[in-house]
Amino acid sequence: MPADRLTGAPVPGPRPSAADVDAAAGRLGATAHVTPLRRNRRLSDLLGAEVHLKREDAQTVRSYKVRGASNFIAALSPEQRASGVVCASAGNHAQGVAHACATLGVRARVYLPRTTPRQKRERVRDLGGEWVEVVLAGDIYDGAAAAAYADAERTGATLVHAFDEPRTVAGQGTVIREAVGQLGAPPDVVVVPVGGGGLLAGTITWLAERHPRTRIVGVEPAGAASMVAALDAGMPVDLPQVDPFVDGAAVSRAGEVTFPIVRDSGCEVVTVSEGAVCVEMLALYQTDGIIAEPAGALATTALPDLGVRPGQSVIAVVSGGNNDVTRYAEVVERALVHEGRKHYFLVEFPQEPGALRRFLDEVLGPDDDITLFEYVKHNNRETGPALVGIELGSPATLPGLLARMEAAPPHVERVPPDSPLFRFVL
Repeated sequence: MPADRLTGAPVPGPRPSAADVDAAAGRLGATAHVTPLRRNRRLSDLLGAEVHLKREDAQTVRSYKVRGASNFIAALSPEQRASGVVCASAGNHAQGVAHACATLGVRARVYLPRTTPRQKRERVRDLGGEWVEVVLAGDIYDGAAAAAYADAERTGATLVHAFDEPRTVAGQGTVIREAVGQLGAPPDVVVVPVGGGGLLAGTITWLAERHPRTRIVGVEPAGAASMVAALDAGMPVDLPQVDPFVDGAAVSRAGEVTFPIVRDSGCEVVTVSEGAVCVEMLALYQTDGIIAEPAGALATTALPDLGVRPGQSVIAVVSGGNNDVTRYAEVVERALVHEGRKHYFLVEFPQEPGALRRFLDEVLGPDDDITLFEYVKHNNRETGPALVGIELGSPATLPGLLARMEAAPPHVERVPPDSPLFRFVL
């Protein structure tokens, strides 16, 4: 696909069709697996519906991204293969490209944001082996993408776009094609995560022709809602700021190829908070035994608020399971804050014996626990301000805690979740 000479952005061409998705399914071969479609008891009972999860976390590279990358690379000419490929990715597309290149014998340079979790970086190297060179560039996907565009322009290598290319879109569309075949009938509702829109556009492309009555919902993280911004503006626009927590969907601008497909379909695109994603990640792990990365939990996070009717059949895509275990402490923290069980306060303790003990005895409830205690400074002999984190036994006990704080001798100031001070603890 041609790219704009100034920006490197893809120039929209012919849209992919359902036939292109069917052809992509035939090309995947040994580079991608057929992943399970499984009924989820927890979500089915919650909604009174039949909820099936398409487990792309069980894919060859633990993400659906291998489908689009494999379809693109398999369709290259011998001359293009000889010149090699480049790509930019937040991690999962890179793994798909690495696996496809190692399988098909094509050399690649893979550009990753510097914020990409170590687990994903190491997986790219392991999957690509001698065929892949990893380069770190930029803090989010867009910085890595600019470096990859420049590389392709300079070297003549073919750019394998993570989402904004018809062949990539067609490859991602094989997820829903496969899932419907496994279900044996068209579902009433399909819910997919959204970053740049490749999976959503591929889903729309195939369902619009094959099963047009199916309701399609895309889900974005609130901190990186580029498709919602594009729909509101009538065109792709740059987000002024992106929260990188949901790294697999942290894209600041919706695709030039994917946006018109989404816009013209009239499908729904909703957002969920990063805290809600963390709550769902823990539910998937603790109840369902599924290790999902933040982007992989987007679709199921949104399900309770979509108005799914009892008895309806639902397919939700768990798009990836490349989660670094070191991130779970932050996941738990964000989940507790979102649920109203974790709160932070600045407490002016008098510098006298027994002050902390009185605070514990007179302010904390029987099921409350101090999880953080850090003195902020010691420049006053009479008082010492401390940052105190408190985990409640139940969110319902917060009013009582606040009332006891109001009556207690120390001055207490609550730290709201949107305060810059939260960066100190999260």
